[in-house]
Amino acid sequence: MAIQHAVLALLAHGPSYGYELKSAFEAAVGPQWGPLNIGHLYQILDRLSRDELVVAERQAQPVKPDRVVYEITPAGRAELDRWLAEPSPRSGGFRDDFFLKVTAAARSGAAETVRTVLGNQRGHLMRELRNLDALRRAADDPVVRLLLSAASRHVEADLAFVDDAESALLADGGATLAELAAHTAGTTTHDAPGPARAAS
Repeated sequence: MAIQHAVLALLAHGPSYGYELKSAFEAAVGPQWGPLNIGHLYQILDRLSRDELVVAERQAQPVKPDRVVYEITPAGRAELDRWLAEPSPRSGGFRDDFFLKVTAAARSGAAETVRTVLGNQRGHLMRELRNLDALRRAADDPVVRLLLSAASRHVEADLAFVDDAESALLADGGATLAELAAHTAGTTTHDAPGPARAAS
C-alpha cells in the first residue's frame, strides 16, 4: 500500500509533523482503514527524507521536546504527480488466505468441510458489510463515504465468490469433490519401494 504517496499528498497542502499527519491521514481515509501506526509513519517519513522527496526541519518548542516538521520538495511533488497519473494494479494479486482455505477444503473431498468454510466466510462477510454500511451512513465527509462504499463493493465481490464456490463444489451431490480428492491423492502419493527381493 502506497502510504508514502498519501503522506506526500498531505504534505502538498503544507508542512506538517508526525502526529498531525497521522490525524490528517485517518480523517482523510475514514474508519475502514484503521489507525495508522505512528512508528510506521515515522519510518515512511525517514525514507521520504532519504529519497529527498521531503525535507525535515527540527523546531524548538518552549515546553515540549523539539518537533520535526516535514515539507515536500519539488522532487516529492513530481513523484506525487507520477503516482497520481498511473493506474493502480491489485496490490496483493490473488494470493488470499480464503482462496487457500477453499482449495484445502475442496481437495479434502468432504462436503461438510466445504460447507463449514463457505458458511463461516459468508457470515463474516455479511457482518463486515453491515458494519461498513453503518459507518457509511454515519460519515459526514463525502470522500470517506465513497471509500466506505468502495470497501462494501469489495466485500460484495467476495460474497459473490463464496456463492460461486458453493455452486461449483456442492451443486452436484459431491461428484466434483470426490474427483478433486482422488486427483489430489494421485498426485501426492509416491510409489513406496517394495520389500527387497531375496537372492535366489
